[in-house]
Amino acid sequence: MLLRELLADVPGVLETYGDIDTPIGDLITDSREKNCNGLFFCIPGLRFDAHDYAPQAIENGCTALVVDHLLALPVPQVRVENVRSAMAYMAAAFFGFPARSLRMIGVCGTKGKTTTSFLLKGIMEAAGYKTGLIGTTGNMIGSKHIKSNLTTPDPIDLHRCLRQMVDEGVEVVVMEVSAHAVDMHRLDSIVYEAACYTNLSQDHLDYFGTMKNYFEAKKSFFMHGAVQNAALNADEETSGDIIKDIRIPHITYGISSETDVFARDIEISENGVSFSILLRGVEDMEVNMQLTGMFNVYNALAAASLAMIMGVGNSVIKAGLESVENVPGRVEMLDTKTPYKVILDYSHSPDALENILTTVRTFTRNRLIVLFGCGGDRDQGKRPIMGEIAGRLADYSILTSDNPRTEDPIAILDAIEVGAKAVGGSYTVIENRREAIRYALNMGRDGDVIILAGKGHETYQDIMGVKKPFDEKIVVSELLAEMQA
Repeated sequence: MLLRELLADVPGVLETYGDIDTPIGDLITDSREKNCNGLFFCIPGLRFDAHDYAPQAIENGCTALVVDHLLALPVPQVRVENVRSAMAYMAAAFFGFPARSLRMIGVCGTKGKTTTSFLLKGIMEAAGYKTGLIGTTGNMIGSKHIKSNLTTPDPIDLHRCLRQMVDEGVEVVVMEVSAHAVDMHRLDSIVYEAACYTNLSQDHLDYFGTMKNYFEAKKSFFMHGAVQNAALNADEETSGDIIKDIRIPHITYGISSETDVFARDIEISENGVSFSILLRGVEDMEVNMQLTGMFNVYNALAAASLAMIMGVGNSVIKAGLESVENVPGRVEMLDTKTPYKVILDYSHSPDALENILTTVRTFTRNRLIVLFGCGGDRDQGKRPIMGEIAGRLADYSILTSDNPRTEDPIAILDAIEVGAKAVGGSYTVIENRREAIRYALNMGRDGDVIILAGKGHETYQDIMGVKKPFDEKIVVSELLAEMQA
């Protein structure tokens, strides 16, 4: 493909230098990657500016550059207003605009994106569509898993994945939409037939700085033509700020009967949740889900609302919701064959931790024990808050490492401990996560519930920049075998 062809739909092209009819054989963001006729995107970042690495990219095979200022280098260059945005449009063109052949559905919000996506995938498959999924737990084509490191992949990986989905006959793609992806222009060029807004709670303030900035990134997803139809959680207070400005067709959902789609007669147990979904108070659909918790009622309402927008009938929505047995790392009950229960959950924010503890408390016959930590190099403000939540809602807390990354894990634990102490919570601190899990399993008694929070579906621990294998399902299995030997 020629560089000129890649530029056809790119907004914000300021000038070109050299022969833009040069052929492009690959799209490159890592200057160290060997390639043939690659196009290198000089992305300015917080830690380094890729313009400085353009000579290395050329040495490794790149024959053209996308820049925000022209460089004194003898290769064709395209100067653009925003390199990240240009990359998204050019990646779409390079892979033949695959999103245009798909019915794209977006799921946006702090919590619930993964479960809502799985529920909606279940519904669309029940409706007979071959469905792809892109999100935190990896990408899927039908039942086939494709690994991914980001909630929303970078544009090159994203459009490569969408191309593969089109080539394998996928018709509908359900995609988690992170605020980072919106702010970094990873989604530019894609139009979503429908998208939902689930909620807003504290997270990612290391990147966004304030909750206002974080919210505005999510809100902007619905404001500039990327979304054609929306479903909004009316019980979420920030939704009103979207509703007053939104200019596209939209419906609301929630527990309140004032919404377009709402739930009533909710019954929660350890085996699932049952409720009725009403559409504008007229159509009534009884649902008996295998997932539990009030938050999963909201996730189901979000998925059902999106499915309604997509034209799916009630009986199929019901079948789809009821077909989902579990979501990796989301209130996932492990098969431990012990007198106590062990639950794996990805809750790594204050709201998520409070939700899982409140839900599990409803079916805990004895003690509620929670094991958790906080990620390093991330929002430090939530650490004492999560310590306070655990100290207040759990009978016993085990504070341990999550992904400390480049931070001192003890310093992270000290910050969490401040919150636990403030409310007089019962807890212990064991930095080594494997040993902490061993401690939790050893203290488990009949009727206890142990929640392993924070890692969920992840199969590694990030320590000093190295991702070391750590799959909690395997760890629990190994430790129980050792204890029973």
